[in-house]
Amino acid sequence: MNTRYLKITLISLFFFFPILSVQAANSLDVVINEIVWTGTEVSSNDEWIELFNNTNSPIDLEGWHIFHATQKGEKGSIINLSGTISPKGFYILERTDETTLPEIVADKIYTGALNNKGELLQLVNSKGTVIDEIDCTGGWFTGNNKTKQTMERINPKAVGNGFQNWQTSQNPGGTPKAKNSIIIIQSSEEPTPKPEIQSKEPQLITYSSGIVINEILPSPRGEDKLEEWLEILNKNDEEIDLSGWKIQDTKGAVTTYTFPEGTLIGLKGFLILARPTTNITLNNDGDGLELIQPDEKVIDEVYYEKALEGKSFNRINNDWQWSPVLTPGAENSFPEEKSIETKELRATLTETFPEEFVKQEFSKNFFFVLSVALVLAFLSGALVLILKKKTRQWKD
Repeated sequence: MNTRYLKITLISLFFFFPILSVQAANSLDVVINEIVWTGTEVSSNDEWIELFNNTNSPIDLEGWHIFHATQKGEKGSIINLSGTISPKGFYILERTDETTLPEIVADKIYTGALNNKGELLQLVNSKGTVIDEIDCTGGWFTGNNKTKQTMERINPKAVGNGFQNWQTSQNPGGTPKAKNSIIIIQSSEEPTPKPEIQSKEPQLITYSSGIVINEILPSPRGEDKLEEWLEILNKNDEEIDLSGWKIQDTKGAVTTYTFPEGTLIGLKGFLILARPTTNITLNNDGDGLELIQPDEKVIDEVYYEKALEGKSFNRINNDWQWSPVLTPGAENSFPEEKSIETKELRATLTETFPEEFVKQEFSKNFFFVLSVALVLAFLSGALVLILKKKTRQWKD
């Protein structure tokens, strides 16, 4: 080969090889995967952020930044990024110094704190394009500041700008540079069939109890087809494999979702399934859900007559109740239902009427309580008038 052409070829490879080996990023190629706005058990100042590369190629983060602000439209702050994130790899940002995660080498040290009341975070590439966004200006979607459990993304390939794709980590400290507690596999990904194994004697398969439907959101304030979700709870003290289990609705066009191979739910853990994953429609005018084992046995079920907008239907012991407090990936929560004045009024009625009578009528209609109170007031007034009249007669 001509020496001149050889030099040109070598120079071309030298300049173009880095470009070929580092992919230009599109939306959701890199995502914000875990946020430790709570700090750690050692210090509330030990915050960190984790990125994840969804692609099979390395991505150069030179010129990228994370923008964060407490409200949209604010000037906010910028965390500049550098270096490369490996294929299907993680990138850790530690606040202030390396002591936040002493056993993990940070990819970037940054300054500035995340507001505990919530923030807007945007991952922006070198061209100024927003690759990923999480809007928590109304409050962090998940995470627990008391127990220092982190805010984890459920599905890194789905948009993060909605609480349905986030969960509270199962353990304090989260999962830095590791897979998050639970990963939901999209229903479009068919499990690889396993070859059938012939057995001379039939084997009795026992499935775990303690797997229940825990919370459902049939009528979100946003768009139903994007923001409906349901939650499964594992009451057991061990991780359970839900491969081959099913969940289906019971009204209208019944849809059945089969849990893909390798679907696990951690001990005392939660599994959140969004409607885009299951394709199950929870009808607002009444519907139900059945949780079915691989042997077709219905292990749990729940039914409701009419969905309340913006409220989730929550399991409380063996009963169900609507609540305005949505708790995907966390223990169900219910607001205080009775005011102090109502409790005092009930106590007064109990002194006058039998306890069981008050319990029944009190729960039926508050207006009954009010009516009884008015009747008592009227009778008391009438009694006072009669006594005054009798007193005058005695004097006369």
